[in-house]
Amino acid sequence: MTTPTDTPTGAPAHTPDTPRIRHRDGRRIRPTGGQTRVLPVESPAQLCERLPLTYHAAHTVMTARHDIVRILDGRDDRLLVIVGPCSVHDRAAALDYASRLRDAADRLADDLLVVMRVYVEKPRTCLGWPGLVGDPGLDGGADLGRGLAEARSLMLDIAESGLPVGCEWVNPATPAYLSDVVAWGSIGARTAASQVHRDLASGLPMPVGVKNGTDGSVQVAVDAVRAAAAPHTFLGASGAGPVSLLRTSGNPDCHVVLRGGAEGPNYGAAHVRRAAELLATAGLPARVVVDASHGNSGKQHDRQHAVAEDLAVRIADGDTTVRGLLLESFLVPGRQDSGAGRELVFGQSVTDACIGWSGTAQLLRELAGAARARRRAACPHPRRVADPDSAALMERT
Repeated sequence: MTTPTDTPTGAPAHTPDTPRIRHRDGRRIRPTGGQTRVLPVESPAQLCERLPLTYHAAHTVMTARHDIVRILDGRDDRLLVIVGPCSVHDRAAALDYASRLRDAADRLADDLLVVMRVYVEKPRTCLGWPGLVGDPGLDGGADLGRGLAEARSLMLDIAESGLPVGCEWVNPATPAYLSDVVAWGSIGARTAASQVHRDLASGLPMPVGVKNGTDGSVQVAVDAVRAAAAPHTFLGASGAGPVSLLRTSGNPDCHVVLRGGAEGPNYGAAHVRRAAELLATAGLPARVVVDASHGNSGKQHDRQHAVAEDLAVRIADGDTTVRGLLLESFLVPGRQDSGAGRELVFGQSVTDACIGWSGTAQLLRELAGAARARRRAACPHPRRVADPDSAALMERT
């Protein structure tokens, strides 16, 4: 076992017991493949101690996790809506958006449970900005220590305000720094088939949505949900920092997210019904969330309106299979390019194009109306009763 050490920029990394081998002709054999530099970073425990989870933020997180699971299980007839920027890059803009979203969420709380997308890591098809954690300065600086601290600080402020946070998990080490602040997590289309991410999801203390593959395959997401429900043992980062053997309990609160794919959208009634059938065949509950963006909108941000409105009609007509929606939304519609020294439009995405705030507020009202209509149709004279499973579920989440 070797012990990595830091080396000057651009120099290949050597370890103390790496022999310097010479070829039989006398020339030194140069390293092949990629080389790694090892740089120090705060441990998860150190960052969490420096930026602790407050009581109010913890209450927001735990209550939201509990309510999300009840919605997914059909024991809460509200609709789950995870909405926010494709990725956050500017703290001030994110907090401005969060303030508006929290007010809307409070007004519509009888019909919707609203979670803000605070995506701080971005999986890339090839290359591109890796997100706030990987490049907080949008300048290629790759200051992950600063990025983790900025991401945690932002999530804490949003949760402290009473608005729950959701994000996609990309790097399997990141949850050790952030998971206690997150109410809902996602495994993306590019990593749904990854055993590493299935292992990770099996131990995350929150409901986790798994997206169908980029090719449109829903089966890969169903397989991931099934795998994540089982216990796993694997190597990973512990709170103290060093690599440890992690044993997970299995996560029973994972679910499928339909996001479309190479073959087109998959939010239609037949697609949702087929996803439910695949889940039933696997012995899993028929819990489906629909992503109105990505393949379902043909990567045209304005098309999210049509997708959400179509779903709202079906929900109002009594559809109970769709338990929630994802929307990509920011203050200003569209997207912009980022780069060192570039002046950015406040509140506009630097990754995927998003719908603007006014359109978002309208869609939230329509979705709330759909959930309300579904409730009235199912139970014309509703009566609130105590949930006997609440205490047990709060303990589990």
